Parts: sequence; structure tokens; C-alpha cells
Amino acid sequence: MLDALKVILEIQELDMKMIQLMHIKRQRQKELESINANKNSLHQRVNDKESEIIEIKKLIRLAEGDHNEIAAKIKKLESQQNAIKKVDEYNAITHEISAADRERLAKEQRLSDFYDKLAAEEDVLKNLKETLESSDESYQVQETEIHESIRQINEEGKVLKVERDELVGQANPDVFKVYERLLSNKKDRVIVPLENRCCSGCHIMLTAQHENLVRRGERLVFCEHCSRIHYWQESKAIEDTVVATKQRRRRSKV
Repeated sequence: MLDALKVILEIQELDMKMIQLMHIKRQRQKELESINANKNSLHQRVNDKESEIIEIKKLIRLAEGDHNEIAAKIKKLESQQNAIKKVDEYNAITHEISAADRERLAKEQRLSDFYDKLAAEEDVLKNLKETLESSDESYQVQETEIHESIRQINEEGKVLKVERDELVGQANPDVFKVYERLLSNKKDRVIVPLENRCCSGCHIMLTAQHENLVRRGERLVFCEHCSRIHYWQESKAIEDTVVATKQRRRRSKV
């Protein structure tokens, strides 16, 4: 059974690399989504500001029309006043002219406010466009780097898959099915060594009887807590694997 696990352990090492690559790829894709969201937000702000400016210009045209109308009215009243000889009629038109003039001043103030608002909003739009232009350049550099990173991840993943497929062809089909089912559930190492009678997956202590079963290596032995498959890391059947080499390196560093 340990001989069967030897190939599966090699497959597991490749799967861990592929899982890590997929994790990095998802992170990079999230970065792209964030960049696109920021770009869209800036573009939307520019569009909204342009729409606001269009509405202000419409209000200015209406206000200019109102101002021109009241100015024409005042001019007409003044012309009528010049032709009137009766005092009462003259005074009445003077009163009407005064009221119209007050209205003209109010419209001029409103028009002036619109012009001020237009100038302020156009400054904001100018700044937004400058920010958008500089941001687009920066985002383009970032997007190029991320796309290249994802391309390299995909290439590395293809190489790993070819190597994995070759190992799968050498694996015990029954053991491999069990391994894949566990891997699908945990997305992590599912064949782990027993260290000091402790599962190196869930880190829970197990019985001496369990350890003896693992040492014998006669059948698959599952952790009663996390369902991972246990193996004895000092077994000769495991000795030449990549996993054993890594474990020896870790122990030598301690």
C-alpha cells in the first residue's frame, strides 16, 4: 500500500503547486477587477460632470432669455414714458419700470450665479479628466503586468498538468479515486505523515494502535478526526519521494 501512496504523494505535490497557482491567479484577477472598477468609476464621474455642465448651460440660456425679455420690457416702458404727458400715467409707468428693473437685477444675479457655478464645474471636470488621463496610463501598465503574470501562471499550470497526467497513469486507480475525493473536499494536503502520534493535517493526537497500523503500511489508514490518509514518513517506500526530501530538509533546518 505504501508503494501505491508513493505515486499519489508525487501527484499531491503537483496538486499543491497547482492550487497555489490558482490562488495567485484569482488574486491577480481580483486586481484586474479592482482596476476596471476604478476606471469605470472615474469615467462615470467625468460623464456625470459633463451632464451637469450641459444642464447648467441650459439654465444659463433660459436665464439669458428671461433677462433679455425684461430688458426689452424696460426699454419699451421707457419709450412709452417719453411719449406720455400726463403726470399720473407718467408716475404709473415709472413705478412699473422700477419693479421691472428690480426683476432685471434679480435675474442678472441669478445669471451671474449660474456663470460662477459653470466655471467651478468646468474646473472640476478639467481636474477629473487630468486624473483620468494619468490614471489610464498607470492602469495600462498595471494591466499589462497582470496579464503577463496570468499568462505565465497558465503556462506553468499546463506543464504541471502534463506531469500530473503522466503520474496518474502510473497510480493505483482505487487509491487515486480516494485521494481525489478527499482533495475535492479539502482543497489541501490529504495524505499526510503521522508525526509523534499526531496527525500533521489536523494536529490531533492519535492512539498507539493507530500509529502501529500506519507503520505497517498494509492498508490505507484514515485520521479518525479529519479523514486524511496517514503514512509513516520514515518508511523506505516513501524515502525517495520529493515529499521525503522536503521533510528531511525541514528537519535539518530545525
